[in-house]
Amino acid sequence: MYDPMLVQPMRDELTRIGVKELRTAADVDEAMKASGTTLVIVNSVCGCAAGGARPAVASALQHPVKPDHIVTVFAGQDKEATERARTYFTSMPPSSPSFAILRDGELVAFMPRHHIEGRTPEMIASSLTAAFDEFCSRESV
Repeated sequence: MYDPMLVQPMRDELTRIGVKELRTAADVDEAMKASGTTLVIVNSVCGCAAGGARPAVASALQHPVKPDHIVTVFAGQDKEATERARTYFTSMPPSSPSFAILRDGELVAFMPRHHIEGRTPEMIASSLTAAFDEFCSRESV
């Protein structure tokens, strides 16, 4: 477990742009009950989260089509919430960072770490927005 003071800026990077943090298993279960599409970001302290995943999310959320709900769990910090979130990513091995898109609680798209590391934020954002276009039906203003 990392020092909470160390990871707070990494949490803030997502919450500052409107991503809702899920800190407990109950938080995750409640979020998965929401109708529509939900982007779940599995945040991490690793370099590919800092240099790729988090900046890509910020960029992708500028896209006109996006999920109805955008949430995050922090691997290595909020163990219970992360483990519960992963139970919704049926048949996907644990991966952090990663992105999952669920529609009405069912997994429809998943981007594991090996599709994030070594790619630029622009490349990752492009993959995210393509998934938004495919799986998210409502335009957000």
